[in-house]
Amino acid sequence: MSIVVNGSGTITGISTGGLPDGSVDVDTLAANSVTAAKIVDGTIVDAEVTSLAASKLTGTIADARFPATLPAASAANLTAIPAANITGTLPAISGANLTGIAATVAALTDATVSSSDPVIASNPSAVGHLWLNSSSGEAYICTNASTGANVWTNIGPGTGNVVSEYNISYLVIGGGGSGGGSYRAGGGGAGGYRNSYASETSGRNSSTETPWTTNPGVVITVTVGAGGAMSSGNNGPAGASSSIAASGQTTVTSYGGGGGGKYQNSATAGTYGSGGGAGHGSNMTRSGSDGTAAQGFDGGDIPSNTNQQGGTGGGAGANGVDGGTGSATAGGVGLSSSITGSAVFRAGGGGAGSYDSGEFSSGGNGGGGNGGSNDSGDPHSGVSDGASYYYPVSGTANTGGGGGGTSGGSNSTSRGSGGSGVVILRLPTSSYSGTTSGSPTVTTDGADKVLVFTGSGSYTT
Repeated sequence: MSIVVNGSGTITGISTGGLPDGSVDVDTLAANSVTAAKIVDGTIVDAEVTSLAASKLTGTIADARFPATLPAASAANLTAIPAANITGTLPAISGANLTGIAATVAALTDATVSSSDPVIASNPSAVGHLWLNSSSGEAYICTNASTGANVWTNIGPGTGNVVSEYNISYLVIGGGGSGGGSYRAGGGGAGGYRNSYASETSGRNSSTETPWTTNPGVVITVTVGAGGAMSSGNNGPAGASSSIAASGQTTVTSYGGGGGGKYQNSATAGTYGSGGGAGHGSNMTRSGSDGTAAQGFDGGDIPSNTNQQGGTGGGAGANGVDGGTGSATAGGVGLSSSITGSAVFRAGGGGAGSYDSGEFSSGGNGGGGNGGSNDSGDPHSGVSDGASYYYPVSGTANTGGGGGGTSGGSNSTSRGSGGSGVVILRLPTSSYSGTTSGSPTVTTDGADKVLVFTGSGSYTT
């Protein structure tokens, strides 16, 4: 049952049918002490609606009861709204209405949009910075943010990274030549000597070469030349060349040293790092072989028949000594380098074989082998044949030193071979990749890594 109220607030009747608009349930009115006087034009005055349960209200609230403008809503009060309750089409988002949100990639603090590629000195604040080239469409990400030495990895449709170049210094020494056979033979020449470290002298007392400038990912192929193996009774064979080669670089090759001449023979002519010495010849002159510019010096000649000793082998730092001096001689001196962190002489020429007393011939400083001798009183460091002769000594391994020439009784030995060559690379530790083959010895000196190759291999920058 419902009470029906007219426009003046007077109860006009009781309706037993459905409740028309503007009617309320009588039980609700009674429970809330709402009288007819509290009803205006069929509507309950707002002030009287204080605790009516929503389930007790029926009908439609007139539109006029709402204000024309709703108060501003705070987004902070809108939380946990289920997506299923959001219907319709949202308006387009305007960057002007988004506070604290970048509307474009260029506005981001960890990204750059530019018409050019980044460079190693772009210097972003951190690894992970994005760089977009608006002209080419290429994209890069910073993978090394070292100041002035950035590395940018290409992640777009193009090829090629932007990386920091760095220098690699090298010392490349060829294998030493063997001493000559028979007796009174010439000493072997030292392997070619090419050096680009610091301001040190290169072979034949030439200026320092220019270090390589390279990028990461380049394979440097390293070849280490063997020393010449002595052949009994003949001219000594030359050593083999050492080299480094890489894409985009001019190959650095250090020739092997020339072999020493046997008795009464000139050294075999050819292209060598340092030349081999001539064998002694009775009543005749003989010539040592020539070294190569910027690699090594010439072997000693036999200008006359005035003594019983061959010419010594040339070294990286000096010519071999001619036979005919009538006194003890030595192979050409090598050169010193501190590329490994300590000063070491390498590439000395081999001593010559001698016959007369007092004519012992030592190897040049830098791995040259002593020449053979027949005088047991000579201060010879070689091995005696058990009679009155000393065997010649081989050049020191991995110095490129020339082998010593034979004397008399040692003509059938296989001693006096040239020392093998060596390749040494020096580069910043910060750029060292650790990728090698051939098992080089790797050490640290100051801020640099030093790789010593005693056999062939490779290094990937």
